[in-house]
Amino acid sequence: MKKFIFYSLLFCLPLSVLAQDAENFDTKRFEMARLYEEAVIDGVLDDEIWQQATLITDFHQILPIEFATPSQPTEVRIYYTEDAVFVGARFYDDQPDQITAQVLTQNGTIRSDDWFIVQLDTYLDRRSGYRFGTNANGVRWDGIFSSPTDIEPNWNGVWQGESSIDEQGWATEIRIPFQTLSFDEEKSEWGINFLRTIQRNGERIGWSSRDRQDNPGQAGIVTGMRGMQQGIGLDVVAGATLRRERVFGGGPNAGVDENFEPTLDLFYKVTPALNAALTINTDFSAVAVDSRQVNLTRFSLFFPEQRDFFLRDSDIFEFGKIGTYGFDGTSGTGNSLLQGASQQNARPFFSRRIGLSGTGSPVDLQVGGKLSGRVGNFNVGSLVVSQDEDIVNGVEANEVFVGRVVRNVLSESQVGIILTDGDSQSNLGNTLIGTDFRYRNSTLPNDKTIEANAWIQKTDTEGKQGDDLAYSLSLSSPNQTGLRGAAVYSRIEKNFDPAVGFVNRAGIQDLALDGGYIHRFSSDSYLRNIYIGAEAYRAELLSTGEMNSELMAVRIGLFNQENDRFFSKIQRNREVLLNDFTIFRASDGSRSVVIPAGEYEFYEWLVFPNFAGQRVLSGSLNMQVGEFYNGDRLQLGFNSTWRPTRQYELGLNYSENSIKLPAGDFKVRLISMTANIAFNSKWSWSNLLQYDNVSESMGLNSRLNWIPENGQEGFLVLNYGAQDIDKDNSFTSTNLDLSLRFTYTFRY
Repeated sequence: MKKFIFYSLLFCLPLSVLAQDAENFDTKRFEMARLYEEAVIDGVLDDEIWQQATLITDFHQILPIEFATPSQPTEVRIYYTEDAVFVGARFYDDQPDQITAQVLTQNGTIRSDDWFIVQLDTYLDRRSGYRFGTNANGVRWDGIFSSPTDIEPNWNGVWQGESSIDEQGWATEIRIPFQTLSFDEEKSEWGINFLRTIQRNGERIGWSSRDRQDNPGQAGIVTGMRGMQQGIGLDVVAGATLRRERVFGGGPNAGVDENFEPTLDLFYKVTPALNAALTINTDFSAVAVDSRQVNLTRFSLFFPEQRDFFLRDSDIFEFGKIGTYGFDGTSGTGNSLLQGASQQNARPFFSRRIGLSGTGSPVDLQVGGKLSGRVGNFNVGSLVVSQDEDIVNGVEANEVFVGRVVRNVLSESQVGIILTDGDSQSNLGNTLIGTDFRYRNSTLPNDKTIEANAWIQKTDTEGKQGDDLAYSLSLSSPNQTGLRGAAVYSRIEKNFDPAVGFVNRAGIQDLALDGGYIHRFSSDSYLRNIYIGAEAYRAELLSTGEMNSELMAVRIGLFNQENDRFFSKIQRNREVLLNDFTIFRASDGSRSVVIPAGEYEFYEWLVFPNFAGQRVLSGSLNMQVGEFYNGDRLQLGFNSTWRPTRQYELGLNYSENSIKLPAGDFKVRLISMTANIAFNSKWSWSNLLQYDNVSESMGLNSRLNWIPENGQEGFLVLNYGAQDIDKDNSFTSTNLDLSLRFTYTFRY
C-alpha cells in the first residue's frame, strides 16, 4: 500500500498546476433546467415535473441521409437536481407494433433493437465520455469511450432506466446520479448528445453529428451545470461467494473443495473528477466465460478483459490507439488483415495478465488499489495489485504497478506517458516506460477527418539486454464518405517484453496499408452504401531484414437500408517459416501435422454475408476457399440467432476448417450453442455450451442472474467441463464448479 500511495502522489499531485481549459467548439447548445423534484423512474412520462424540463425536438437523420428529416418525431426532456441528471424521452411511432424490442435480459446487447442513448462528455474535452442507453423493454446498456471513437461496452455504472410501449410508440425515463460520473466541478458546460434508432428501416437519428459520426468530437454543448453533489462520494460494494469445486480424475488436483469468500470493493471520489478504488479478496466467479478459439496461426490469441474492477476508468490506460486499426464490420472499412491479436501487438498494459496465470487459470488477488480520473486537463491513472502466489506454475506472490498520465492538447489531441513495474506471471523483474502522441482533427473542410499517432516504449527485463524498444507511426483519414485510408508502421524488437502487456509478435518491423472509397446511395435505393478498397500487410524480420509475412487483398462491401451486409475478398498470402510449423496436434498425441520450413505463396477467396440482427432469425455465413501453405483449405461457418419472442433467444454457431496438406489432412471444428431465457428485465437464465475437436473438450456455463437494479446483483453459476480423451464419442467429466454470489452497492 505504501507503494500505491507513493506512485499516486508522484503521478497526480503536480498536475493541477499545469492544467488548462480545453477548447470549446462552436456547435449546437442549450441550457439544462435546474429543478428540485425527482421524477419517478417507471418508464411512463406522467410526472408533472417533466413539463418544467428543457425540451429538445430538433433531431435529424444520421443514417441513411445525414440531416434529412426523421421518419418519426422524437422529444427529449432533460433536467438536473443536485444529485442526478434526469432524461425523459418520447419516441413517436405510427406503427408501434413494429417496434423492435427483442432483448429483455438486463445488460444485454441492444444494438439490434430500437434504442435511445444519452451521451455525456463531462469534461468537454472532445475525447472522452459516457453512454447510457435503453431499449423499449427497459434494458439498460452503458459504456465509456476508450478513445475519441471507440467504446468499451463492458463498463458498468450505477444508474436507473425504465421504458414502456404504448399506442404512440415508446418512452423511456433515465436517472444518472452524479456519483456515477466524473466531472470538473469548475466547468459549467458539458458535451452532450442524444441518439435514437429505428431498426426496421435502418434509421439512426441524432441531435448533433458530423460526417455521420456521433462521438464526443461531434457532440453539442449543455450549459448551466452548477451545484452538483456527490454525497461523500463513497461506494461500498460488499459481496459474498459460496463455491463448491470438484476436479475429477486421479491427478494431484483431484478432489472436492468448498469455501466461502467474502469480498469488498471500495470506490471513493477524492474529487468529483478523481476516483480511488480498493478491492480486497477479489472474486471473479461471475465473469462471463471467454468464447472458445482455435489457433491456426503461429502467433498468440487475444481475449478481451471482462472483469469490472479493471474496466472502471479503463479508458485512461489506453495507449497509442493500439487495437483500433483493424476491420470495422459496422462500416465495412479498415484493414481486415489486422484482426484480433495482430492489431493488439505491443500493448503495454493488458489487465488480463493480472489475476490469471500463464496457462489461464485464476490466481487470487489479495488486494488491489487504483487512483484514476482527471486533474485539470490531465487524465491520470495508477494501479497497484498484490497477487497471491501461483503454486502450480511456481510464481511467487508479487505486486504489479501501472501508472498513466495523459495531457489533452489542441482541440482533440493527447500526449501521454505510461509506466509499468512487475511481472504477474513470472519471478523476473520487469519495467516498462512509454510515451504516445495522438492527433485528431475532425473539423477539416468537406466533413473530413485526419488522425496521426506516434508512440515509443522500452522495457527492462531481468536476464535480457538490449533490443528492447518498440515504436510506431500511423496516419489515417477515417472518413465515412468518399476516400478514406490508413498507414501504420511498427517496430517491435526481439527483447521487448511488456510483462503486464501483450505481444503477439516480436523481432519484426511491419507496415499495414489500406484505402478505399465509400459511395452512398439515395434513401429510395435498395443499397445504402458500397465500399471498394484494397489492403496490405508486410512483416520483416529485424535480424535479417527478410520478409516473414506478406498479405494483400482487394475487398468489396455492400450495405442495404435494413443493415444487411455482404463482404467479399480475394487475398494473396506469402509466409516464410524459419522452422517447421506444427499446425495440428491430436489431443491424445496420436498424430500431428507439420508444415516444413520454407517460403509459401497462396491465394484465397472469402465471402461473408451478414443478416441484420433485428430479424427474428439473424446471423451470418462465411466461406473461405483456396490454397493454404502447400495444400488447400475450405472454411465454412455460420452464426445464427433465433428470437421467437423477447423472452427466448437460441443461438447456434459452427465453424469448420477442412485442411489438406502433404503431411496429412485434418479438420478443425468449433461449435457453440446458447439458450437464454429472460423471465423479465430482472431475472434471466443464460446457457453456453462450447466444443472443439482439437482439445476434444466440452464446456458448459450456466448462469441464473438476478439484477433488481444497478448495483445489486445475484448469480448462480455452474461451470462443467468434459473431455473425450480416447476420441470414442464418450466424454469423461473433468471439472464441476458451482458458485452462488451476491453483491450489493451501498452508496454514501
